[in-house]
Amino acid sequence: MAAPAPRNVSVAERALRGVSDLIKLLPSGTVFMFQFLSPLVTNNGHCAAYNKVLSGVLLALCGGFCAFSSFTDSYVGSDGRVYYGVVTRRGMRTFSSNPDGPSPDLSGYRLRVGDFVHAALSLVVFATIALLDRDTVSCLYPAMDGAGERTMMAVLPPVVGGVASYAFMMFPNNRHGIGYQPTRATEDFQHKN
Repeated sequence: MAAPAPRNVSVAERALRGVSDLIKLLPSGTVFMFQFLSPLVTNNGHCAAYNKVLSGVLLALCGGFCAFSSFTDSYVGSDGRVYYGVVTRRGMRTFSSNPDGPSPDLSGYRLRVGDFVHAALSLVVFATIALLDRDTVSCLYPAMDGAGERTMMAVLPPVVGGVASYAFMMFPNNRHGIGYQPTRATEDFQHKN
């Protein structure tokens, strides 16, 4: 039986895959955690010196996790469990391994230049969301209250999101990091393309 001929990927499928990559690369849990904790650490935008330090720490931790998650991946072991790890130049280093099964060859999960591009883009998208948050602006740079600054705060996020979405659509990411398990449908889609 002959293998099915590769099919052309439509623009709609590529766009949806780009949106999927954007969702994968900007961990929603990290954004939710920032949105939840930001009013607390910024005192709803009315900051003292310690609130500015706490805001900086929160921004650094959340931004660091957004970038770090671009360097994680997962695979389904022979036992059917999902194993997560960090990609390196030599392959993936897992956080845990299957104690009963053979050690799989994970050299195919090597670090690529695209991982750094995706990490940088996800960090830019997160920084745009976080640094233009109302409470963060009021706390860290209260002088940014003019009409021009408000226009920039309204226009910049969609522009950055559009550019990042286009880049993710043109250069898709096949990693399934922490919280994004590989699924049969995803594996089938990757093998068809």
